[in-house]
Amino acid sequence: MRQKIRRIIPAVIFFATAVFTICAKLTVASGATASCPGYKAYHVVETSNGLQASLVLNGAPCNVFGQDISELMIDVSFDTDSRLHVHISDTAKVQYQIPSSVISLSKGQPGNRDNKNMEFIHTHNETTGFGFKVVRDNEVIFDTIGHVLVFEDQYLELTSSVPNDANIYGLGETPGWFRRNPYNTTITLWNRDTPALFEENGYGSHAVYMELRNSKFHGCYLHNSHGMDVVLSDGSLQYRVIGGTLDLYFFAGPTALDVVDQYTQLIGRPNRIPYWALGFHNCRFGYKSVYEVNQVIANYSAAHIPLEAAWTDIEYMEKYRDFTFDPQNFPLEEMQKQLEFLHKRRQKMVLIIDPAIHVNNEYGPYIRGQEQDVFVRNADGSEFIGQVWPGYTAFPDWFASNVSRWWSGELRRYFDQLPIDGMWIDMNEAASFCTGSCGSGKPVGTVPPLPWEKSPEPHRPLSNDTFLVPPYAIHSRYIELSKMTLETTAVHANGIIDYHVHNLYGYMESKLIYEFLRNYRPNIRPFVLSRSTFAGSGAFISHWTGDNAATWQDMHLSIASMFEFGIFGIPMVGSDICGFYQNATEELCARWIELGAFYPFSRSHNSLFAYPQEPYRWESVAEAARRALGIRYTLLPYIYSCYQDAVERGWPVVRPLVFEYPHAKVADNDRQLLVGDSILVSPVLSAGARTVKAFFPAGLWYSWHDSHSVIEATNDVVTLDAPLEHVNVHIRGGRIVPAQHPEMTTEQVRQNDYELLVATDSNGAAIGQLYIDDGQTLDTLHRWVDFTFHKRTLWIRQRSGQFAINHPLSKLVLLGVSGVYKALVNGEYVQCTISSIGNHTEIAGLNISLEKDSKLTLEAIH
Repeated sequence: MRQKIRRIIPAVIFFATAVFTICAKLTVASGATASCPGYKAYHVVETSNGLQASLVLNGAPCNVFGQDISELMIDVSFDTDSRLHVHISDTAKVQYQIPSSVISLSKGQPGNRDNKNMEFIHTHNETTGFGFKVVRDNEVIFDTIGHVLVFEDQYLELTSSVPNDANIYGLGETPGWFRRNPYNTTITLWNRDTPALFEENGYGSHAVYMELRNSKFHGCYLHNSHGMDVVLSDGSLQYRVIGGTLDLYFFAGPTALDVVDQYTQLIGRPNRIPYWALGFHNCRFGYKSVYEVNQVIANYSAAHIPLEAAWTDIEYMEKYRDFTFDPQNFPLEEMQKQLEFLHKRRQKMVLIIDPAIHVNNEYGPYIRGQEQDVFVRNADGSEFIGQVWPGYTAFPDWFASNVSRWWSGELRRYFDQLPIDGMWIDMNEAASFCTGSCGSGKPVGTVPPLPWEKSPEPHRPLSNDTFLVPPYAIHSRYIELSKMTLETTAVHANGIIDYHVHNLYGYMESKLIYEFLRNYRPNIRPFVLSRSTFAGSGAFISHWTGDNAATWQDMHLSIASMFEFGIFGIPMVGSDICGFYQNATEELCARWIELGAFYPFSRSHNSLFAYPQEPYRWESVAEAARRALGIRYTLLPYIYSCYQDAVERGWPVVRPLVFEYPHAKVADNDRQLLVGDSILVSPVLSAGARTVKAFFPAGLWYSWHDSHSVIEATNDVVTLDAPLEHVNVHIRGGRIVPAQHPEMTTEQVRQNDYELLVATDSNGAAIGQLYIDDGQTLDTLHRWVDFTFHKRTLWIRQRSGQFAINHPLSKLVLLGVSGVYKALVNGEYVQCTISSIGNHTEIAGLNISLEKDSKLTLEAIH
């Protein structure tokens, strides 16, 4: 039984369209909320773990974007030594809050507030009322004092002072440069179906940021599912939220990796991906048949370009309907043959589904969904019917009591026919091609033309309903938040309208699909790629950054997007290589594959409205792909070890230089990327360039392509040669990188012996690690191995685990080491081949087990 509609209606719902237009433009600077009274604290009770207090309006209500709520409460708790929770909510508990049944946050391990790394200070200002500071190590990291607190039913405003030239990262998904412009930036969180447009809100909502001050990082997360703007301007960071409560978490850092660790401890660690997900993937929206996909697979093989998984977009479906196969072009029998063929070659298959279900009385998923009452409804109780690829569609209601049983049943029928290796979920913001319930009253089974196949329809008149057109207009592209998505007044089974939970739709679908795969294939790691995300999505899915363009700017922006999703706790991320929209040039595609080979999720994908761009279509691109992917596949043991750091501690696999070198002048460097902490990639990001200017932090950096080329950096910008088919990759001095010989698939790579690239620092020392497990199951045994090199001696030490490593360490590449002529393992001389030229030494023919502690000593001519 569906619950009574809970709209959380304000006391007064009225305003004219003209007033709306004015309100949409107002800001704090122009005085929209300057007259608001703020709040006064009373009944302050300090506890062993924080404090609690009541807040009451400090004067007459201003009601600028809704109705002021007169009585609030603030609850402050030190969840852990490095995490502070500050929650400002309405005493009546009418404002919507994300229930723990949807997102379960870690409660932490509270202790005595005197032992914490942060301090909470509150005070009263005669003009602005209640304010507070968060202090870490005697430095204020969040400061609302002197800024008025506004808490209305449809508008919350909280402002913190920040340095004028603040280094702020995160907040999205909004494509832009990694370091947010602190002088004039509005970041809008409202999930929508859109091309990945510069500085516009996109597919996901992540209200978390980190800030660098005085070489230390701290972070803040707002746990709220409503639409919002986060405005950086004039030495302030301001939240403008159109509902809910101010549920804030502060993270002490002090390193960037500490902040991500602390944040993902709260929202959930990244999921454990199957090893094969780290291979190279191919897709295109526009393959005309299964036979064309078969030819693409063959073309990769003929071009000697690695291909791990063949993906197919919605064209495989019959009339674009989920869980079906086009009987003419993608018959099920041929798809089954393709899957069998791929598996014999140790390759994988991934297919797409969308959440929207075609409204058709002869379509099983819709019939069964209706019977189980699982679709989102209009306010009058009828089905909400939008339009997506198959025509008029109903939308699963992830809050419905039967939705898990129904959705799992449809997925089970699908997988029983074709047990694909991974799932790709798209259009889950949720996307609709029309505004409102445009299919209501239309004959069932009707398939209207797609929007771009007909003349634009006039927009419906703006409503006076503040849940359709809120008094404060967040800076989403459209005035109506319902445009091209679910109606914000559509009703979910718990009685809540979509206005309050819109940004959770993709998260909830991702969670349900992940749980289905866990049950369908017990103990096998699911692989799910989702377009829409929310805080905590990384526990279930990987992400690609959506419909980018084949432009140099979008290629550059992809680096910043990876960095941001590393902060968001979704380290398995990448962008469509060579761009989704528009026609990629040969040069752009060559440069993009050189960069994309180092995305954690590496896939070529584009649209049927553009020319095909698989890397084998140009010889220069094919060669660039072979070289760059050859490096990627060589580094698979290292990348997988980095990913395990993400699983255990949340750490990003790909990260900016500023995360490792906060003292260097790299705060806004998003033109280079580190893979882990050891591999520096300096791609070409502009047309016609045959050199690249790269920053090198102080220390030694060894060229991947020519280990005799060593940069002895003192925080320098160096101009590097960059021919078209070449990407500059450097190994950090002082690091040991595990590797294996590259092959065409990840499974083949895993069958090879291990190698270690030992890049010594100025003291002749280096450290590294290797993580290994079976790469498939959830309850696998594992093994962590640590490596230390110093004074021409390599120590191999077991850290944890009992996983059997069936392949030995057979080769060492020593950078910065010369004159070696003998090797001893555990004190005994071993037969091996030693080649030592200049500062480069290779030792081959070793047979050292990585399952036990060992000591390798090198004798050298002094």
